[in-house]
Amino acid sequence: MMVIVVENAPPRLRGRLSLWLAEVRAGVYVGVYGRRVRERIWDEVKIMIEGGNAVVAWSAPTDSGFAFEAIGENRREPLDFDGLTLVRFKPTPPAISNDGKKL
Repeated sequence: MMVIVVENAPPRLRGRLSLWLAEVRAGVYVGVYGRRVRERIWDEVKIMIEGGNAVVAWSAPTDSGFAFEAIGENRREPLDFDGLTLVRFKPTPPAISNDGKKL
């Protein structure tokens, strides 16, 4: 099984994904494909995502039972912790005033 979640994706990418996968919620696509088809679909996402972001997760023989890959700007990032992939939040950048100084 595989799941792709997109945010701020262009309509043409969302349409392309809906050809291969079922859109169970807005921006959430699921389907059952092998590695080669999953990689082909993900390659299309990487080409067409533009300024949005996306993550793909699939069943895998890992300790957690799945693996994932992400593309685009997002506050969450994968972190390898002794072979187990965890997700952490990136720190928020400091606020900058109009004169260029940190607040």
